[in-house]
Amino acid sequence: MKTYALCSLLERSKIRAYHTALFFALSVCSGHSQSSSVELKFEKNLIPEGIAVDAKSEKVYLNSLTLNKIVCSNLDGGNPEDFLKENVYDYLSGFGMTIKGNTLFALGNSLPKENNASILLLLDITSGDLIESYKLNNSEFIYLNDIAISSLGDVYITDSESNNIYTVNNSTDDLEVFFSSDEIKHSNGIAISKDDKHLYFASYTNGIRILDIATKKLVNQPNDHKGIDGMKFYKNSLIGMVNARRDASENGVYRFYLNEELSEIVRKEKLMDFRRSSDIPTTFDLIEDTMYFVADSQMDILDQQTNTIIDASKLENYRLIVQKL
Repeated sequence: MKTYALCSLLERSKIRAYHTALFFALSVCSGHSQSSSVELKFEKNLIPEGIAVDAKSEKVYLNSLTLNKIVCSNLDGGNPEDFLKENVYDYLSGFGMTIKGNTLFALGNSLPKENNASILLLLDITSGDLIESYKLNNSEFIYLNDIAISSLGDVYITDSESNNIYTVNNSTDDLEVFFSSDEIKHSNGIAISKDDKHLYFASYTNGIRILDIATKKLVNQPNDHKGIDGMKFYKNSLIGMVNARRDASENGVYRFYLNEELSEIVRKEKLMDFRRSSDIPTTFDLIEDTMYFVADSQMDILDQQTNTIIDASKLENYRLIVQKL
């Protein structure tokens, strides 16, 4: 999700109205396996941004931009419930989430720019108890968007309102800037290579940029792989949720193949279209060879300045898309 691209949200709203009757079948473009969908029976005004799947319990977790909470259900949609109730542990509007071991990492921000605050919660996936909380209160507008965790537990977080990448300093137990460069300005999605050597940033301005973690040097050039929200590393490639291209036909789920050194994108492949050209899936989770995401966050009917629903009559039930890669 990007507040710096409010104009694109308005454009999507127009697209939704224009294409009300136009539905794209959930299709796979290059002979990939079929996808399925499950109805999720949460509140329609949830407006989910972050998603995480726990393979052990076979549960899906969604957070909410409007309700400052986290919900969960079985992967078949059964047993929907609140995992973290509204504002508990000072949680804010929900953004990127991921699960590492038995811990759910959940980012949150207060959406208005005035008196902005950001938070990272670490929650026990079984009990919901708070493990740790990290807060940022800054005179500048900080917008912690997405998160990646290394195999050793190192945390990396994008800030979509700046050129900063944050990490957790284990010595001071604080959030601090890990890397900063105008070359990665307005980064949204973030991923880390399986060998923990490279970070991948989905920059709104410069495409997918690749950072050598040890040297803190960007190793590839700016490119046109833009409009990406969630992004994950997958078998020497990146899976990206492209939802912000001006031409809606260019949106969809893409795979970006890397070279042997994992330092350069060599080609891309579109894996699937969205159900409708106006849909706005955001982040996703990836468990082995299966991808999970909400078909439409319905973010185009959210007023981000006030964090309120523009027209509640247009809200629909959410659907979980389960896609084999």
